[in-house]
Amino acid sequence: MKEFALIFRVENNPGASLSPAEMQQRMTTWMNWMGGIAAKDRLVSNGNRLGVKGSKWVGANGVVSDGPYTEVKEFINGYVIVRGETPEEAAEMAKGCPILFAPGGSVEVRPLVAPDNAE
Repeated sequence: MKEFALIFRVENNPGASLSPAEMQQRMTTWMNWMGGIAAKDRLVSNGNRLGVKGSKWVGANGVVSDGPYTEVKEFINGYVIVRGETPEEAAEMAKGCPILFAPGGSVEVRPLVAPDNAE
């Protein structure tokens, strides 16, 4: 079985103006989705959310700036790692991701590549 990263992208921060009750409901939805994947023994890592505040961008020649840039219209919000036989199976798992209900939400499915496998 192969491992895949499900990378969550969103146009803006969908949790920025949620009440505590709305935030709790959103977290419950995420936990239920990941729990369903885990129940099928397909969840490798529940990953992490990725913050924006305090982020840095590092470029060539030692250039460091605050990032991600404010012009960026889409942010990587987080990720999980799942296992499946094919990219299509991983994409099926991604179809239930709560980020898809956020404005501009999407899930990128990427195979993890072992150092001895250049695919």
